[in-house]
Amino acid sequence: MTTFEVEAPRSVVNNAGISTTTLKNVGDRQKTAQRLLRSTADRSYDGELDINWDAPLDPEKKWIPDHRQTLYGSRLWATLTDEQRRTLGMHEMVAILSFGIMAEVGLSTMLLRGVLESDEMTDDHSRYALAEVAEETRHSTMFSRLVNLSELEPYRQPSALTWLYRVMGFIPRGPSVLAGTLLIEELLDRFQREAMNDPELQPHLRQMMKIHILEEARHITYAREELVRAIQARGKAANAWHRGLFALQNMLVQPVLVNPKVYRSVGIHPLKGFLTAMTSKEYRSQAIFRSEPLVRYLHEVGMIRGPVTTRLYKWSRSLPDDLLEQIERERSAA
Repeated sequence: MTTFEVEAPRSVVNNAGISTTTLKNVGDRQKTAQRLLRSTADRSYDGELDINWDAPLDPEKKWIPDHRQTLYGSRLWATLTDEQRRTLGMHEMVAILSFGIMAEVGLSTMLLRGVLESDEMTDDHSRYALAEVAEETRHSTMFSRLVNLSELEPYRQPSALTWLYRVMGFIPRGPSVLAGTLLIEELLDRFQREAMNDPELQPHLRQMMKIHILEEARHITYAREELVRAIQARGKAANAWHRGLFALQNMLVQPVLVNPKVYRSVGIHPLKGFLTAMTSKEYRSQAIFRSEPLVRYLHEVGMIRGPVTTRLYKWSRSLPDDLLEQIERERSAA
């Protein structure tokens, strides 16, 4: 059994092995795939074997750090007992894991679609896409086992969001689809890189996070480079459409990472809990924390540009102040 010991303070974000892809170092498509395939062979894990599922949960351990819970800092939060906060945290984590299963199944569908549409189904680029599907499947298996361990029912997404996932299969592959892939991968990656350092969390959860971030770094590299290539292969009008479409995705996905039904676990009406979370003074800092590495990269490669796109990002409240100021200066100088 592989074990990971993490003793860093919970406030530290572990950047070990993080993707360092930037606009300047996007490499040859096949060479990148070859490198990622080698890394997959050298550093892959199996949640079925590398997590001790027979070990019992620790009733004193949390499922999510307090400061990352959706109600943290609100008046409602102040009314909750420690036990209620721990209960709500477990439900919020199960909701995130349930969302993650759906998102990774959608991502795998897109990867398989890319292989089917490729002119070279047997090249290294296609082979890595298949290798990533295998890893995403194992990740979903880990998520489902953690949900089972909690003894809670998975949180199903609203029917409208499920419908949207189905419709995305008809959207032409391009920058918005690839940026959407990064949206899911990087939001979860950022959260887990901090949470895996927290000794107050369930050991099973920390082990899962360790495995997930090590493998997701490859997936992020793959998607970041593909995003740049997709932008370069299209004209101004097509890229403007994809920028707006993804900005809308970002604005909609951020609030639904946690299903509002979780609030029923502590006697709060879902609508009241959702509105409290969305209007909390902590919401923007949470959105920025989750999104910062992604939005900085998206700005670098040209995905945050133009009045409509910028307005949608402002509404999402996910742009750091310095980046927002930079975007405004660029608009004024244009």
